Amino acid sequence: MEVERVQALASGADLNELPAKFIRPAHERPENTKPLEGVSVPVISLAESHDVLVKEIYKACSEWGFFLLKDHGISPGLIEKLQEVGIEFFKQPQEEKEKYANDPSTGKFEGYGTKMTKNLDEKVEWVDYFFHLMSPPSNVNHQIWPQTPSSYREVTEVYNKELLKVTDTLLELLSEGLGLEGKVLKSHVGGDEIELEMKINMYPPCPQPQLALGVEPHTDMSALTLLVPNDVPGLQVWKDDYWVAVDYLPNALFVHVGDQIEVLSNGKYKSVLHRSTVNKERTRMSWAVFCAPPHKAMIGPLPELVDEPNPAKYSTKTFAEYRYRKFNKLPQ
Repeated sequence: MEVERVQALASGADLNELPAKFIRPAHERPENTKPLEGVSVPVISLAESHDVLVKEIYKACSEWGFFLLKDHGISPGLIEKLQEVGIEFFKQPQEEKEKYANDPSTGKFEGYGTKMTKNLDEKVEWVDYFFHLMSPPSNVNHQIWPQTPSSYREVTEVYNKELLKVTDTLLELLSEGLGLEGKVLKSHVGGDEIELEMKINMYPPCPQPQLALGVEPHTDMSALTLLVPNDVPGLQVWKDDYWVAVDYLPNALFVHVGDQIEVLSNGKYKSVLHRSTVNKERTRMSWAVFCAPPHKAMIGPLPELVDEPNPAKYSTKTFAEYRYRKFNKLPQ
């Protein structure tokens, strides 16, 4: 099936106006929903003492569901290489990229994609992407990974290894923030079977950015999402009934609490509602890694956090069932 790519559309000679399918309803347009001025998201350094980290991360994840993490141990050189190989993929001729085309309608999620609408009323997001699993090794299909540039696999595998370490550290600190043993959350999100899924988002220059969104408001269905952007801002998070713009902080990891951590914590941690805006002159890119349980994992409020005064706020179900309901917009 022929899919219109946003990057190809944006690079057309005389695109001065957005096609109607990209124009958001008035109440969603960035021009009508400007972010709050003078508010900054939490910034946390992993170099802080353990006790301070537990408190700071608990506060950020219960109040915001989001924070920027610095001093995380992943070298700036590695982040730069990760971004270089991703940019190289999107620079290829269109026919080369199409060799990796995915087809979510048949369950083939991995590969090169552009979000399609299911009906005429639904609006389209101003983004193309590349999605693939990075971990665990038993679930990885290297055939679908970009073959160009040739260094893509090596760089991405090193990044995966480093990110697994950071994920372990964060899950431990989040567990302790709930008053639990450090290993509790990791064991409930699959232990060593936790899935790391890479999604490279590419938001080309947009002729009318005030009318469009790169990604519409949503929460992630993951446990955690760890993201590095390029230097073009656009991410906004929802806090106290306002959008808050997230400033670029070089080499920081943008940490999002996802739905599964909200459920496991019985609502103590918040899955962050967020969206992405686009830019008129510049391409925005982000490398989002979703840390998700295996499909068979049963996810529900941790028994240690449920008692008579604090009943379970969420039902328990497999992650596969949760995904199915979220994709199809069914109640959980």
